[in-house]
Amino acid sequence: MRKPQKVLLLGSGAIKIGEAGEFDYSGSQAIKALKEEKIEVVLVNPNIATFQTSDFLADKVYFMPVEWSLVEKIIEREKPQALLMSFGGQTALNCGLKLAKEGLLAKHKITVLGPPLQAVEITEDRGLFNQALSSASLKTPHGQAVSSLEEGLAAAQTIGFPVMLRSAFALGGQGSSICSNQAELTEKLFMALSQSNQVLIEEYLEGWKEIEYEIIRDQADNCLAICNMENLDPMGIHTGESVVVAPSQTLTNREYHSLREIAFKTVRQLGIVGECNIQFALNPANSDYRIIEVNARLSRSSALASKATGYPLAFIAAKLMLGYSLPELKNSVTGTTTACFEPALDYVTVKIPRWDLKKFARVSKKIGSEMKSVGEVMAIGRSFEEALQKAIRMLQVGMYGFVGNENYSFKNLEKELYQPTDERLFGLAEAFKKGWSVEKVAGLTKIDPWFLYKMKGLVELEEKIRKYSLNDLPDNLALEAKKKGFSDKQLAIFTRGTEDSVREKRENLKLRPSVKQIDTLAAEYPARTNYLYLTYNGSEDDLSFNRSKKRIMVLGSGPYSIGSSVEFDWCCVNTSLALRRLGYQTIMVNYNPETVSTD
Repeated sequence: MRKPQKVLLLGSGAIKIGEAGEFDYSGSQAIKALKEEKIEVVLVNPNIATFQTSDFLADKVYFMPVEWSLVEKIIEREKPQALLMSFGGQTALNCGLKLAKEGLLAKHKITVLGPPLQAVEITEDRGLFNQALSSASLKTPHGQAVSSLEEGLAAAQTIGFPVMLRSAFALGGQGSSICSNQAELTEKLFMALSQSNQVLIEEYLEGWKEIEYEIIRDQADNCLAICNMENLDPMGIHTGESVVVAPSQTLTNREYHSLREIAFKTVRQLGIVGECNIQFALNPANSDYRIIEVNARLSRSSALASKATGYPLAFIAAKLMLGYSLPELKNSVTGTTTACFEPALDYVTVKIPRWDLKKFARVSKKIGSEMKSVGEVMAIGRSFEEALQKAIRMLQVGMYGFVGNENYSFKNLEKELYQPTDERLFGLAEAFKKGWSVEKVAGLTKIDPWFLYKMKGLVELEEKIRKYSLNDLPDNLALEAKKKGFSDKQLAIFTRGTEDSVREKRENLKLRPSVKQIDTLAAEYPARTNYLYLTYNGSEDDLSFNRSKKRIMVLGSGPYSIGSSVEFDWCCVNTSLALRRLGYQTIMVNYNPETVSTD
């Protein structure tokens, strides 16, 4: 294994919808991995708010746009031996591909670390993508890549309406849409072709589940499925707009392992080394599948998977791109086992997007195949219900949980469920309060009934609690409520009490949360992890606390929103580092999976 002496790392540039703090996190991890190997790192990233541009991390930082013509000048000056473009999102990939197309990588004898350029181009070019996977008998949606309006209309007639539009080399689903007729297609395709010179017209897989796998592969062909995630919303809603649950909750054992093997076959077919995200559509009626997308780079889902499992995906991926094999790398959580393992989870994580649509008076609140969310939160619990209610509170939009949000109503509830907006979750709660059946709601939303039964159970538990005053509330009902993620505020609303009185009752009952670890191995081995969460579904803490040590708690800023972004994470991380130098142990409280502070 011959390691380069100097590596050029491309960042993602400005924060935007589809490219946010997750690339600050992954890029920082990559720099850490490279510096551990004593490799000089030259970073290109003009975003001054990011942690990775701190003066003590990379050897040199160029605050310049991640554009091929400017990067060429940096290459001429720095003369790096290798390029890393998998840690800067779509911006870095597009720049790297352009450098290769212009012959600049060959001219300067620069090696691309990680996925080969051909694999990256295949995953970004929708026509090549379908051809490459079809040649290996891997199923993709029936479709055709087009570059003109006439070609698109002809393709749609062959496929049959409704159809799905996907733009090549696009970020956050930009240019994608669902078209039900020729008039809609003409309008949407014209807009898509103005943003990209290639658009894929494909069958619309209405009602199919969307499943994601995070896969890593080394040069020795060891493949691991680090995390699989299930989108609560069906196909047609961008994964960045959807509630995402990890691990998946509704797949059968056969479906899980079948998709896992297909994911391995896909990365081998493409020759990807490092990390990649694979998105599947799964037919709930017969387990048929389609490979929707392959991201041959670190992504938003990669950051979520890393935080959900405790597996340092970006760090390990960077090492694999240098030529290490998985058995050669240590599991940093146990310190004794290798990195060649698939994490086991004894908890559930729920991610919910954060929208700021109310700040724009005329914008459509409808969510679909294009991203509109500006941030996200991740909650951890021992049940789906617990994690869901925690995540809703974390959004910082004034909601107490799935239920208990007073004065919330919809003019047309059926339309809200059939054509979802950013308020869909609360529409689901309202439907069950009105007595709608799971079958009716599932028919409108195409959400798996398993999730809907869990949500309906929360509504039924609320109704049961409302029958009691706080003094009369049975102990077992109070315990059940806390295990299902109900806050003291919710219980106060239901029992016509106050938060303080609920807390007092809870303390008298000795109802206190336990501190649990995210240890990657479901407590099979001793762990040294600093990833912690609180739950009422436990009888004891996973670790003991030395109260003689000086500690300071640092409060994070939560989900990204307009006016509160990665700059506050930079503040939190540097505050934590400064306190550590002063001899304090720091406790970081944050629930944004995209951040460096939650590393």
